[in-house]
This record gives sequence, C-alpha cells and structure tokens, in this order.
Amino acid sequence: MQLADGDVKGPGLEQIIEKENEVIRFVIDKLQDGFSLEAFKNLYAYFSTDLCDATEFDFIIYLYLFFDDKELPAMAELIKWGTLHLVTYDLVMEFKKTLKKSLFTELIEQAFEKAPPYLQLYSFVTHNRRSPLLCLAAMEWDNVETVRSFKEYVELHYPKLKSTTLIGQVNNWSSYRRQAY
Repeated sequence: MQLADGDVKGPGLEQIIEKENEVIRFVIDKLQDGFSLEAFKNLYAYFSTDLCDATEFDFIIYLYLFFDDKELPAMAELIKWGTLHLVTYDLVMEFKKTLKKSLFTELIEQAFEKAPPYLQLYSFVTHNRRSPLLCLAAMEWDNVETVRSFKEYVELHYPKLKSTTLIGQVNNWSSYRRQAY
C-alpha cells in the first residue's frame, strides 16, 4: 500500500511466508486425523483471512454514506477513490485532524452502530505490532488471549464503546462484504 507521502507500507516476503506457514500449521493441527484437501482448503481460506481487510469494505461504504447524508458529496467521492490508494484508517485519522470535532465525533459514534469494527481492529493491530505486517488473521482471533487483549485495548482506548458488542461484531466478520478487485 502506498502512503500519502509516497512511502510504501507493507511486509517483506519473509514475513509473509512465515505468516502463511503459521496458518498452514494451525489448519493442519485443527484437522488432525480428519485431514482432506477440501477441508484444508476451506479452513485455510477461513483462518488466513485478515479481519481488518474483511471489515474494511463495509466500513468504507459507511464512510461514503455518512458524508453523502451530510450533503458532502465531494468527501463521499474522496472516500470512494481515496481508499483505493490509501489506508482507510490513515484517512480517518487525517479526518480527526481536519474535520470539526462535532462532525468527527458523530462519524465515530455512528460507526459503532452502523459499521463493522474496522477502526478498532486496525488501531488494535497497529498498537500491538511494530512490523509492517499489519493484519489480524482469523487464526489469531481464534485465540482466547487475543480476544482478551482486544477487550482490554477497547476498554482503555474506546471507553464509551461496549467491548462485548465490538467482540460480537468481530466474531461476525465472515458476514461482511468483501471488495472484489
């Protein structure tokens, strides 16, 4: 992903291979004696999914509709086209600096009710990871410790939001639409 300043943000090939191998071992352990290629394929597709990516598209739709409803069509178009080239989270953080505080607060509060928890997931990942491999695989979410850590993070950084509701929204990740490239 190219950042606004022209820098490229992303993991190295070694990090990607390491993560892929971790998911492969996880899926094989899940299947144990019931291994089949079809089951492996299905579980791999499920557990290798990045939850930030899985929730991003519906969050972008929310942002677009939010600005369109506010009769700010150019901002809506900025969302539609800008998120093709920029990290959506970074764009929202720029909004925090530039929008009126009341408008930004409304955007975030309505997101809790109308959008998947993309912002909370992405900020959780950036807070806990220093590498450019900024993803949270469904395999990691399957770990109770990850969910506990997310709950604590949300309660500290988003105290007005109900952490159990956000966890429920994350658990529902597979129902969110994915962008077709």
